[in-house]
Amino acid sequence: MDWGKGIVLTFVAFATIMISMVTICMKQDDLHLVTKNYYEEEIKYQEHIDRVDNAAALGLDAFTFDSRSKAVDLHLPVGAKGELHLFRPSDARLDKKLALEIVDDASRYVDLKDLKPGYWRVKLTWSAEGKSYFQEEKITL
Repeated sequence: MDWGKGIVLTFVAFATIMISMVTICMKQDDLHLVTKNYYEEEIKYQEHIDRVDNAAALGLDAFTFDSRSKAVDLHLPVGAKGELHLFRPSDARLDKKLALEIVDDASRYVDLKDLKPGYWRVKLTWSAEGKSYFQEEKITL
């Protein structure tokens, strides 16, 4: 075989590999961004830092995860309102957001048995007495 045929075969092999890789990448449908409104949330990040600082100043955990009963116990004052975001990093389709309002002791328990087993991030945002707070914890179901 001469040089001309070798060069042509090399280009054809390269083009075939590139077309195959592009085709495989285009067929993937399970790619998810961390959040849909990434840039808007980036601008509001200072508010998030203030919420984290407020929660740290309280000096207590706002919630605890019980791995045996697969539940979250909230340690918030009566009258607190907020949101519990159950975030699954590997698949955004499994994320859940639950609105919270603490009216009595019975509303402090959140059952997580219906979630898929695996790695989760539990993000709690709440407000009480005119201040906003945030706490996050990583759990494995």
